[in-house]
Amino acid sequence: MRLRFEILAALFLTATALPAAAQECGGDFEAWKQGVAAEAKAAGVGPAGLEALEEATIDDKVLARDRTQGVFSQTFIQFSNRMISDYRLKQGAANLKKYADVFSRADQEFGVQAPIIAAFWALETDFGAVQGDFHTLNALVTLSHDCRRPQLFRPQIVPLLTLIDRGVVPADVEGAWAGEIGQTQMLPSDYLARGVDGDGDGIVDLRGSAPDVIMTTASKIMSRGWKRDQPWIEEVRVPEDLPWDQTGRTNKLPLTQWAQWGVTNPNGTPLVDNGLKAGLALPMGRKGPAFLVYDNFDVYLEWNQSFTYALTAATLAARLAGAKQFDPRNPETGLNGDQMRELQTKLEAKGYDVGTVDGILGTNTRDAIRKEQMRLGLPVDGWPTPDLLARL
Repeated sequence: MRLRFEILAALFLTATALPAAAQECGGDFEAWKQGVAAEAKAAGVGPAGLEALEEATIDDKVLARDRTQGVFSQTFIQFSNRMISDYRLKQGAANLKKYADVFSRADQEFGVQAPIIAAFWALETDFGAVQGDFHTLNALVTLSHDCRRPQLFRPQIVPLLTLIDRGVVPADVEGAWAGEIGQTQMLPSDYLARGVDGDGDGIVDLRGSAPDVIMTTASKIMSRGWKRDQPWIEEVRVPEDLPWDQTGRTNKLPLTQWAQWGVTNPNGTPLVDNGLKAGLALPMGRKGPAFLVYDNFDVYLEWNQSFTYALTAATLAARLAGAKQFDPRNPETGLNGDQMRELQTKLEAKGYDVGTVDGILGTNTRDAIRKEQMRLGLPVDGWPTPDLLARL
């Protein structure tokens, strides 16, 4: 369901330059596959993997899904209310208890707390119940041959062929439409590089073995820079007046500074200084929910670059760790899809890079909004309103 915009993909592509004969995307499909086959063979993929590639075909359903990712047009409150369900909270608590020893090993070995892993496990596949029914190799071949974003998918083909060649996964393995496999939707490059045999049976089975899933997921999270024993997110209450231009995920300040400006715990008690720095995230503006986000939260955006998804996953982990449901407060009315596209078009005309004019409030659009709010003398909270649209 969700595409991983992985930094690892770009790194892998840089590290494994394509053979001269391998065209990156487009053109005759069979000729293109021959180039991929040469690349795979040079990387050590044997007959089983190469045979699987030879049988791979284009899947038009994958292309259709790639072009209709409307889920992230929802607001944070809409998306999180839908995704953080009573079922996931209940099943999450049950699995934390059932696999307590495995989660403990994962924490000891990789420094990743159990609720972090359990939250991803819940959001990605409902603890393995819904792993996807797309033919993984066909999906990756389709998205790599397509010239819209081949750099995201092409680096995953050889790792998948390697897994197939080694017998780790079958040639017809199924998963998500964007090429992820298993109960926490792992990309083939991570499956290959970060896979951990959690149950000691000699195989890393991310589709059927909960211990393998837990340990491998911890391994991946650690590899993205997770800091052992440190927090990731903390709900707070913000005052009516604040230096709003100092807010935002990346502007990390000491908790003593936020406290000095009047930021408190949700119940109004003073923040307790933990010696760390945090940014103040306002997913729906200064009148909506508010969270302090620490360095570990940045790892969530390595998993999925959608801020809405990342904040939802972090919030679910906090709930599984014992936090209460966040206070939605009373955010200002936002923009609908057509209005967002109009806003993005106006921002582009002013010279801002908003990525694609798609009606989705992504990082680039938020940054552009903050700059325009500052120029117009408005509170700088990155939240698009009808008033802002009218002023532009």
